[in-house]
This record gives sequence, C-alpha cells and structure tokens, in this order.
Amino acid sequence: MDKKFIHPPELFKHPAYSRVVTVAGRSKMIFIAGQTASDENYKPMFVGDLRGQYGRVMEALTVQLKAAGASWDDVVFRRLYVLDMDAFIKIQTDPAMTFPWHPDRPPPSTLVGVTRLSHPDFLIEIDLLAVTGG
Repeated sequence: MDKKFIHPPELFKHPAYSRVVTVAGRSKMIFIAGQTASDENYKPMFVGDLRGQYGRVMEALTVQLKAAGASWDDVVFRRLYVLDMDAFIKIQTDPAMTFPWHPDRPPPSTLVGVTRLSHPDFLIEIDLLAVTGG
C-alpha cells in the first residue's frame, strides 16, 4: 500500500496536519483534512459571512481533490462542522445554490454543530474522503 502526503501549493501548508493523504493499492483512498475559509497564510476569509465561507471551503476542497487526481464524483463521504446549524441548513437548501457534485449523487454526509473551530472567525469546516481507481 502506497501513502502519499499532498500539500497543494495554492493553499496554506499547515504545520499541524497534512491537507491530503492518498492511500493507493487496487484503489486509492484520498483523505482530505478539515478545510476552513482561509487564505494562503491561514487568515480567515469572509469573516461573519457563512455563505462566503462555504463557497471558499468548497473551492479549496476542489483544489485538493484535483491535486490528488480526483473530482467530486470520487467523493464517498464528507463531514461538515458548522457554528450555526439553522443558518447552514438555510444555505444548503436554497434552490439557487449550486454544488459541484451530480444532483442525483450527492456524497453521504454528516453535519455536526459545534461551538468553535480552530479560529474564532471560522464558521464552517469540511473534510472529505474520496476513492479513485488507483
């Protein structure tokens, strides 16, 4: 089994964890660490704006999937941590929202309400598991 640790250069290289780990054998498992709405220096973006932070998180996750040779079609699980559950559900169910996955095949998900994330200005964090053909 081959493990590869990936730190996409477009994102802040966090000293406490790897952004992406792939595990390849007959298939490749891709574990993407919790992503927040941060810039390349790990400074919060869209402070106070959950919709803006959600968009930034999704963009960064797309970068990480691509860096690992995957796409949203390969995502088999996502976990979301949010400070304001009601506000997030309102965004998630807004008919005007678009998502990077096929509408008939959204990834299985767990949504967890939390009291704080790694910085007081972060409102959402998402991690992913994807699997490709190896």
